[in-house]
Amino acid sequence: MDIVYTIWLRNVKRYLRSKSRIIGSLGMPTFFLLVLGFGLNSVVSLPGMSHGYIGFIIPGIISMSVLFTSIFSGIQIIWDKQFGFLKETLVAPVSRIEIMLGQTVGGATTALIQGIIILVISLFLGLRISSIPGFALAIIFMTLIGLSFTAFGIAFASRMEDMHGFQLIMNFVVFPIFGLSGALFPIDSLPSWLRSLTMLDPLTYGVEGIRYGLLGTSQIDPVLSFVVLSGFTIFMVVLGAYLFRKISI
Repeated sequence: MDIVYTIWLRNVKRYLRSKSRIIGSLGMPTFFLLVLGFGLNSVVSLPGMSHGYIGFIIPGIISMSVLFTSIFSGIQIIWDKQFGFLKETLVAPVSRIEIMLGQTVGGATTALIQGIIILVISLFLGLRISSIPGFALAIIFMTLIGLSFTAFGIAFASRMEDMHGFQLIMNFVVFPIFGLSGALFPIDSLPSWLRSLTMLDPLTYGVEGIRYGLLGTSQIDPVLSFVVLSGFTIFMVVLGAYLFRKISI
């Protein structure tokens, strides 16, 4: 497992050293929190929601931050392909699965850090966490989102050679995933056909799990959310490992 730790440490160090990356990736989530949260907080009323609209969207914005950071970490694979680092790693006497797991855990860690930063910012905007166990549960769901969508990004990146093409495809994929997740609106108020689509979106279960952990309320049973998201995470890690093993050098 040394190779897993080494690649994880490499990814985390690269992330922490890139201050511009950290600050830049906070821009969109912070914009959503300030503009949508405060802008609509006084005009949007949600039944049974004592935290107001800004409290409602905070778990969704945290999920968005984790989603974007994790799924775009797959570009690291393409970067390493182009600069020869991946070839040097793959010809070494180590398992490709270990290399992929190191990339996945590293990407998920940076995504989790990003989500925690947004969570800390939210505390200054009025978020009141329901309980310590709830906070721990939210961290678990953030971790599952990070692992699953990092593996998702790696699976795509394993079959691609161009960074710009990867970014275009991921933009096309990631916005519907976020938009249908119920991050910005209650899914119970949707038409039945649209609600069915949101229930097919794995991020929906992550958003509702974080919402339950932080606020103590959810539109989906948190046990169901955990089971579905855990299953999706396992599936994506297995698929990502399979496609990563098929990379030709």
